[in-house]
Amino acid sequence: MREWRIKGASLAIMKDEKLIYTKGYGWADEEMNVKVEPRHIFRIASVSKLITAVGIMKLVEDDSISLKSKVFGQGGILDLPQFQNISDKRIKSITIEDLLRHRAGFTLGAGDPMFITTTISKRMSLDSVPSPDDVIEYAISRRLGFAPGNGTRYSNLGYVILSRVIEQVSGKPYEDYIKERILNPAGIYDMHLAHNLYSQKFPNEVRYYEPENEVPVEAFDGSGAMLPRCYGGNNIEGLMGAGAWVASPSELLLFVASIDGRPDIPDIINEKSIDIMTTSTSQILPIGWAKVNKNGDWSRTGTLSGSSALLKYQRDGISWVFITNTSSWKGSTFPRQIDAMFRKSASKVSQWPKRDLFELKTQQ
Repeated sequence: MREWRIKGASLAIMKDEKLIYTKGYGWADEEMNVKVEPRHIFRIASVSKLITAVGIMKLVEDDSISLKSKVFGQGGILDLPQFQNISDKRIKSITIEDLLRHRAGFTLGAGDPMFITTTISKRMSLDSVPSPDDVIEYAISRRLGFAPGNGTRYSNLGYVILSRVIEQVSGKPYEDYIKERILNPAGIYDMHLAHNLYSQKFPNEVRYYEPENEVPVEAFDGSGAMLPRCYGGNNIEGLMGAGAWVASPSELLLFVASIDGRPDIPDIINEKSIDIMTTSTSQILPIGWAKVNKNGDWSRTGTLSGSSALLKYQRDGISWVFITNTSSWKGSTFPRQIDAMFRKSASKVSQWPKRDLFELKTQQ
């Protein structure tokens, strides 16, 4: 933390589906003299995609959709009035699985649409902040970078579209569906969609900090104000299932224990879904996870201005989550530093104690 000037961080470690360690470090809110405790929740950025992916797989298990279901165009799940201005006919062939595996054809040639709200507002002549539907409408009015299924480009937009798929199919707001069908059945009750400003944070949510040399940017709402990216520069709420969840490391591990196929804690999705999510090749990404290895290790990273998160599921039965409330100048590559730190530390440990996950959660 001294080396990277991290204000606060939180770590949780699980062994064989038992939570064996959880601890906060540094400041949750330095200005308010609040230190990080295990109860504090953090923005988890793209780790949110794993939650959204599980929500989609639950709909597949319920036979509400299939991975091959078309999303846009006649008969598509989002065949809605606001999504009729499709400029590239290839968009009509995008499937649920294409979105899950970042193979839908969306690229970042004109910037990530989730972070250019003022540009979208001007081009669409909007007098308000673009809604997720506005962003999707803007994206499908442009040409794809490649034919769906014929390439891979990481896409936040794809998981925002999946969030809207969940809403359309379930008939419920995205957050409500995820809490009712995914999180609450797993015993998780303190994960929520984040808000944009410090004044809107949850009572046990940390304050976010940027590197000292980070310059303010134009506010996402088009007001012209110059603000930190983590508090008004980016529209965190607009990320939905692509990056808007807040959580504590210990509840994230309970979520992992509910989707890992191990026997001690009941899973919320079936074995087939777990296998599909963790199947990948050198050209095709896994579903929800950022990386899966043939040896059985899975990982998911997340970075936003003001936060960085790394979730690791290891074949040896150890899983862990480390989250900071401070971003690094290394950006999306910073989780590599977290991973190296943990591997160095874990190599010094000869024995891992066992402790009941629910017992520790009750004590918290």
